[in-house]
Amino acid sequence: MEEPGLRFLRAVVRGLGVQAAKQYEWDLEAYPVLAWSWRPLEFPKGGDERDSKTNDSALAVYLLVPYSRLAGPKAVKYIWSERVPAGTHLSSNVGLTQVRVLRSGLPAKQVEWVEERVNARDDYKKYFDVRETPKPAGIAVLTDADDTSSTAQGDYANFRACRQ
Repeated sequence: MEEPGLRFLRAVVRGLGVQAAKQYEWDLEAYPVLAWSWRPLEFPKGGDERDSKTNDSALAVYLLVPYSRLAGPKAVKYIWSERVPAGTHLSSNVGLTQVRVLRSGLPAKQVEWVEERVNARDDYKKYFDVRETPKPAGIAVLTDADDTSSTAQGDYANFRACRQ
């Protein structure tokens, strides 16, 4: 979609999840910070990422790192949750996905874009307890409402890898 001066991805789901990924390799040691803008438009009804029965998110961004062909990638997943407090760390997918809640609840202004900057390198090393810096395989987004059989909507824009 497009607004004046901004092209963005809008995800709208009804009773399912939609994920979009971009294969993108970069030097995570030189560019450790992942930055983007996002805004929630509708949270999944009853969504709570702490419970597998309600594990739905209006907004989620992934740093993807190759792991194996059978197991798939390892990922650090950043979410904007309606209920789970910001700063919470969760784990899913048999530990292959480490989740960090960046935001919780509605923004001050419902249609306001919020800029995020995370040190994806440091988060990956901390959550997977490794010393080496991985080589990313890409970035993905997820908006889902399959576990709650509801609807969810969110917007994503301006992804970039930064030095700081």
